[in-house]
Amino acid sequence: MEEISNNFLHDIIDADLKEKPDTKIHTRFPPEPNGYLHIGSLKAIWINHSIAKKYNGEFNLRYDDTNPVKEDDEYVRSIYEDICWLGAKPDHVLYGSDYFDICCEQAFGLIKKGLAYVCDLSAEDMKAYRGTLTEPGKPSPWRDRSVEENLDLFTRMKNGEFPEGSRTLRAKIDMASPNINMRDPAIYRIVYAHHHRQGDKWCIYPLYDFAHPIQDAVEGITHSLCSIEFENHRPLYDWVVENCDLPATPKQREFARLNVTNTVMSKRYLRSLVENGLVDGWDDPRMPTLCGLRRRGYTPTALIDFVRRAGVAKTYSLVDQSLLEACLRDELNVTAPRRVAVLDPIKVEITNWPEGKIEYFELPNNVNDPEAGTRQVAFTRELWIDREDFALVPPPKFFRLKPGGEVRFMGAYIVKCESVETDEEGRPVKLLCTADLETGNGNPVDGRKVKGTIHWLSAETAVKRTVRLYERLFTKEDMNDLAEGETFGDYLNLDSVRVLENCYVEPALAQAEAGEKFQFVRTGYFCVDSKYPGSFNRIVTLRDSKGK
Repeated sequence: MEEISNNFLHDIIDADLKEKPDTKIHTRFPPEPNGYLHIGSLKAIWINHSIAKKYNGEFNLRYDDTNPVKEDDEYVRSIYEDICWLGAKPDHVLYGSDYFDICCEQAFGLIKKGLAYVCDLSAEDMKAYRGTLTEPGKPSPWRDRSVEENLDLFTRMKNGEFPEGSRTLRAKIDMASPNINMRDPAIYRIVYAHHHRQGDKWCIYPLYDFAHPIQDAVEGITHSLCSIEFENHRPLYDWVVENCDLPATPKQREFARLNVTNTVMSKRYLRSLVENGLVDGWDDPRMPTLCGLRRRGYTPTALIDFVRRAGVAKTYSLVDQSLLEACLRDELNVTAPRRVAVLDPIKVEITNWPEGKIEYFELPNNVNDPEAGTRQVAFTRELWIDREDFALVPPPKFFRLKPGGEVRFMGAYIVKCESVETDEEGRPVKLLCTADLETGNGNPVDGRKVKGTIHWLSAETAVKRTVRLYERLFTKEDMNDLAEGETFGDYLNLDSVRVLENCYVEPALAQAEAGEKFQFVRTGYFCVDSKYPGSFNRIVTLRDSKGK
């Protein structure tokens, strides 16, 4: 994974190293295994992994599996696969649930110090007692329970003697704090659910704000680098570190989230799209998930380049998805082999071409890479061209094929349309043409100018394939800026995929494997789909068409 360019996080670490030169930098990425990673996760992965490598440190993947209701081994596997695909293979793979014993010991320790108490308020009442941004909260009626009573009640919570949700363990901090997160936050709750690793051993589970700093300290994390929404949680992070008996003192610092236009990052909503059949699974090529982007045809290097170009700051910004597409174009323009595909075919018959004759023309595999060589494409009496390259009644400045008009068939002859066969509705179904057989290696001998060049395929050798053309899944640019009463579903683009089942491609593409990427000349960049054999996904168009 490419090294991160200098930014304010480096300045923080440089200052820390100046004060303690022997510090070994240790970072982590702590995803909850309750869904698939998406492009918003990419920034956190890149920052933490790249910083660890820049400073010759270590990078941990730690699954935040403290909520057994939503977590699953499916997500555990997918997260690791995605991170390794990005080139950020972790030095250590750990699980938050492996620290449950330590978290429980620390909770007992806080109770003994008079810094935690068992509260009987319901979740609804606790919220009412918490106060507002302008009004302080009021103490729980159970805030002043004795240490002995709290130890007894928490032990009984641990032993499963109370109903789910009936009690919580809360940190005893300050109900008048201007930071609502410091108003006696819950640090343990009762949940009766089977855990994907711990089974039924536990019925109490630590909340993230309590478990996370403990896990960081035990692992020796020096810098807990997370997105900006955790900035208001930092005082609680520091409180836990200061008041628990921990082996290290990690430091939390925050950066702005990666927000991308026409995209939703909510796992809950993405899950609903999957469960309601509105998309073709978590790896649907329209989804912002990393597995969806991979299936679409995006590369790790293009994704990392995108995050690098978007930059690292603390202020909110919305990055145009066009930048992501441009990063991929820049890469595939250099690396992708060129091939011909006809997506909406109309037949052309070269009437002055002998039946059964085949001639082969050399076409470059990549015009930007002379070492990529060439391949042979067959020219026969019957050919396919794209319907959009012909107009029965051409608009002004139309330089493609038209009745009586001439175009260059890319890499081959100049062809003239002599007549058109149409169906009952007047729609062209076949073009009868002649080829200027003196123009296979150059311009017409009479000096006439032919402006248009179109791509083509032999109807005899071309292979039929399905092609999916993808558009953006949401129509609104800033999906974080919804008006009152609006939902994500109001902007779901129901026409975000178009399936073309009668496309033709070069015969060599019949052997292409899942994930292979090509430039279909004059059309766009495409990838062999990993789920549907014999079909191609459009990754991105040749040019940014946003403004068109």
